[in-house]
Amino acid sequence: MRRYGPESDEEDVRVRPGRRGSRPRTRNRPKHEDAAEGFVVTVDRGRCTCLVGGRQITAMKARELGRKGVVVGDRVGLVGDLSGSEGSLARIVRVHPRDSVLRRTADDDDPYERVVVANADQLAVVTALADPEPRPRLIDRCLVAAYDAGLEPLLVLTKADLAPAEPLLRTYAPLGVAHVVTRRDTLGTGGAQAVLERLTGRVTVFVGHSGVGKTTLVNALVPGGTQRATGAVNVVTGRGRHTTTSALALALPDDSGWVIDTPGVRSFGLHHVEPATLVHAFPDLEPGTANCPRSCSHDEPDCALDQWVAEGHAEPTRLESLRRLLATRERRDGD
Repeated sequence: MRRYGPESDEEDVRVRPGRRGSRPRTRNRPKHEDAAEGFVVTVDRGRCTCLVGGRQITAMKARELGRKGVVVGDRVGLVGDLSGSEGSLARIVRVHPRDSVLRRTADDDDPYERVVVANADQLAVVTALADPEPRPRLIDRCLVAAYDAGLEPLLVLTKADLAPAEPLLRTYAPLGVAHVVTRRDTLGTGGAQAVLERLTGRVTVFVGHSGVGKTTLVNALVPGGTQRATGAVNVVTGRGRHTTTSALALALPDDSGWVIDTPGVRSFGLHHVEPATLVHAFPDLEPGTANCPRSCSHDEPDCALDQWVAEGHAEPTRLESLRRLLATRERRDGD
């Protein structure tokens, strides 16, 4: 206990070191030229799990990175304890430039962007054909986000043993989006092979509602890997229960690619996407805008898209989805 008063002595006195006795602050940050290269496979409450030379390393973001976030898929530089032993902790001191960034907002009125993953090159939109019912508007939103991020979209239809895939595939046929159909009763006996062929050589992020079988499919694609919990669909609400709570990157067999499982989403906000780019995400409709009046909102009597759809160049549901998104953007811009 520190003593003060008549009984105190020189050992009890706290001396503040002078400027010459303390290390001066500097704006020059260490270069960390010896930092090891790593790949972020998951982030949980500020702790990042990274692969470094085949070892899983737990790391924290260095203070010198400031507000720069670290997300699944990032390529990073690490220093410190890289042994991967229990209790060890390294530091992420560098985040390399990203080739792509998949973003979303909670809704269209939320200005805060959430980075889903970095450095993916393919977005697999996973949709159940039944239990729960498919939601085309969410599919449209995911496609818009994929085109905006420069990712190639892939439509993965699950539970084909419960309902036919043809009606939904007809809706998206004009888009030319690659697709694959799976059944629950064959996933464990090679039924995921068709999906695996679409993922080979790619970094693919899986996005979809809870309960569509996304995590079940990931577990089938990566046998013997980290088996993630799965849940059933609520028979009353028709919605799935969130069993995946954080994004996780898993290496495909023979290191043939990566699949990134993400938590189920209720919505996919597009606040970050400029309205002018939305039409480009509908290539089946975009040619029809050539005859639109100047500054056409694509939701007015003289819009040429109505005639384009009437001539059979695109499905009416596609125009409805586009106009719904454009109307949402207009409301946001007017606030």
